[in-house]
Amino acid sequence: MTKKIRMGMVGGGSGALIGAVHRTAANITGDIDLVAGAFSSDADASRAFGVELGLAADRAYGTFAEMFAREAELPPHERIQCVSIVTPNDSHADVACAALSAGVHVICDKPIAGHLEDALRVARAVDQSGLLFGLTHPYVGHPLVIEARERIAAGEIGEVRRVAVSYLQDWLSRAEDTKASKQALWRSDPARSGEAGAFADIGTHAFNLVEFTTGLSITEVAAELRTVVAGRTLDDDGAAMFHLANGASGLLSASQVCSGALNALRIEIYGDAGSIFWAQEAPNAMTIKYRGQPDQVLRPGTNAGYLSEPAIAACRTPGGHPKGYLEAFANLYAGFARAVRDYPAHGDTGCASVADGVAGMRFIRAALLSSRNESAWTRLDGGDN
Repeated sequence: MTKKIRMGMVGGGSGALIGAVHRTAANITGDIDLVAGAFSSDADASRAFGVELGLAADRAYGTFAEMFAREAELPPHERIQCVSIVTPNDSHADVACAALSAGVHVICDKPIAGHLEDALRVARAVDQSGLLFGLTHPYVGHPLVIEARERIAAGEIGEVRRVAVSYLQDWLSRAEDTKASKQALWRSDPARSGEAGAFADIGTHAFNLVEFTTGLSITEVAAELRTVVAGRTLDDDGAAMFHLANGASGLLSASQVCSGALNALRIEIYGDAGSIFWAQEAPNAMTIKYRGQPDQVLRPGTNAGYLSEPAIAACRTPGGHPKGYLEAFANLYAGFARAVRDYPAHGDTGCASVADGVAGMRFIRAALLSSRNESAWTRLDGGDN
């Protein structure tokens, strides 16, 4: 049997939803062992939680700096090979840069940082280290999202003309929601979340989904970001018209104040020959439409011979066995584990790249600038200004 990749984790302590999701996804792969971690800003709580997870007491660390220093003292065959960063946005860059400096590969929760300048700092650190960096946008791990990318690249719907993508939630739709959980508190705090709220938290997923499926870059936006619930500083609702590199147009909506919307991410991609529809809450169906023809509904499965090889490879069970969010997330971790094992043979982590992460931050910056200028068109390549 191939030896498992040894992983550390920073963040994701008691009560942290996304940390548990990352640990579950890594475990599903069967390729990764969590062997060390620094899980909380409270050193004692961090050590206690690590032991609770089943880690050896001497590898349940109080801080990430302690973890990287102590792990470096271990023999190469024992120390961590990669680290999963699942902290609030404000510390992503510091932890990532510290890990890369210590010779540790990085897989990081989105967005890459709280601000564009920090994202660029991470990109420089990745370039200087030559190590692997993966960003977790789990929705592109769904087999049918991969299939959409493959079919669009093969020209099956023709030249992309228009894209509509929306990501709507309601978990921050009331004033009392702002302080209802740890996740709500830090996501509503500019010091922790960064320069944007809903657009950073879920708008980046929608942005990444557009670029992943179409293979095209978003070049400029005309956006309106709003704060709907009184007392908040960051946006909780917004929309942006955008242009793609081939001249196509699109509309992106991201909101966390839409009552009744749970996790409603959906995308519609229209070409000059056909169109593709996929929704995250019904991830096991993708519809392809052509003018004057019956709709085609595709389903995932290891035995779905009509799917592309990359899409079938992202399935773990035959058709009729639903593939969901955790399986899609696990596909990212599986790809990252392969890349770590093969390093430095190739750098394909199966995740979004550091360049994708920087592009996401440029999108946020451009949307903010456009909104402040009353929806004026703003280019993403001017977003560092």
